[in-house]
Amino acid sequence: MNKILLETNDLTKSYEHLNGTITLFKNFNIKIKKGDLVALVGPSGSGKSSLLHLLALLDEPSKGKIIIDKQETKNLSNNKRDELRRKSISVIFQDNNLLTDFTALENIMMPLIIKGEKSKTISEKASKIMKDLKIQNRSNHFPNELSGGEQQRVAIARALIAETKLILADEPTGNLDFKTSKEIFSLFIKLKKLGKTVIFATHNRELANRADYKLYISDGIIKRVNAR
Repeated sequence: MNKILLETNDLTKSYEHLNGTITLFKNFNIKIKKGDLVALVGPSGSGKSSLLHLLALLDEPSKGKIIIDKQETKNLSNNKRDELRRKSISVIFQDNNLLTDFTALENIMMPLIIKGEKSKTISEKASKIMKDLKIQNRSNHFPNELSGGEQQRVAIARALIAETKLILADEPTGNLDFKTSKEIFSLFIKLKKLGKTVIFATHNRELANRADYKLYISDGIIKRVNAR
């Protein structure tokens, strides 16, 4: 049984600047297993968000390959790429990326609405997840009526309901207090126990040290570092 969910081969990302070519990272090779909890760390501007965008198939590498769930993604058509993203990848953005004109419940339901599932089934799934995340009393509130921690829970619930194998989170606790940050991280532990692969960018050293291992980005190089 192949336990590898995500693999990169010589992954490189660079872009042109007035002062020449800037390389964020180059020749990055890694195999990440199902159920791995990985912290992505490094200085601001080192390329953490860029790497997450590449792994989420929201951007193209300058060189190299990304293989997700045994599929080599480089030459996929736009439709196939969208299909793989819907099936296998959820992204939790730093600003939560919630739809402001929809309630918390509707935001959570959205991935399954897009997939065309029956509305009754979607509502039942969303309500259960909201209960698990202790936000069921905020179902009919809009994002601007929620605290930062509640918004992040809604974003995580939206990722959960999609039932994807890979969850990518960009600074998920960056704007939260210490207590709420620990609560959000505990949700990642639960996802790991469900066999989900979670990769999260963070500046929080304590949370990073509780991951299975860290990927440290600096000066164009990504290194695997043991946590703790």
